[in-house]
Amino acid sequence: MSGDSRTASSAMDPALDPPPVRRTGTERELLQAWLDYHRQTLRWKCSNLTPEQLCRASVPPSNLTLAGLVRHMSEVERWWWRAVVAAEDVDTIYCASDDDGDFTEVAPATVAADLAIFEQEIAAADAVFAAADLDAVVRHPRRQVDYSVRWVAQHMIEEWARHNGHADLVRERIDGATGS
Repeated sequence: MSGDSRTASSAMDPALDPPPVRRTGTERELLQAWLDYHRQTLRWKCSNLTPEQLCRASVPPSNLTLAGLVRHMSEVERWWWRAVVAAEDVDTIYCASDDDGDFTEVAPATVAADLAIFEQEIAAADAVFAAADLDAVVRHPRRQVDYSVRWVAQHMIEEWARHNGHADLVRERIDGATGS
């Protein structure tokens, strides 16, 4: 950001900057805190951008966008918490015609709806996680492989962390904003 007078995170909404993750508590509380932190980080990375900016692939040659990350994480939350842990019979949201539809079929006209779906899937995921026993064993309906709910929670934290790293790069290329 050489020559730029803005502070590193001035373009992102400071009210959405994720607070530090708690350092004490039960295992469930700590897992939930990490999930909350990473979810809030993506919200923050998307803040104060237009729908067009959220759909901009800014790290060539990748077609990755912030809107695509929002859509992908909605899909991931839905799949792991609702389809795997809760054994709900749910369809994909974006990937019906294209396995990468969550990433590739972004459009400014659907950003508001995509963000609303994101919030709905997080709320549904939290409800499933709150009711689930960490030691319970669940079966992946496609792979026919067993996982503990604890493993799913840890995997989701890993999934969020990886994609928030992508969001960092995409956001910085859009307007120079960095942080967390």
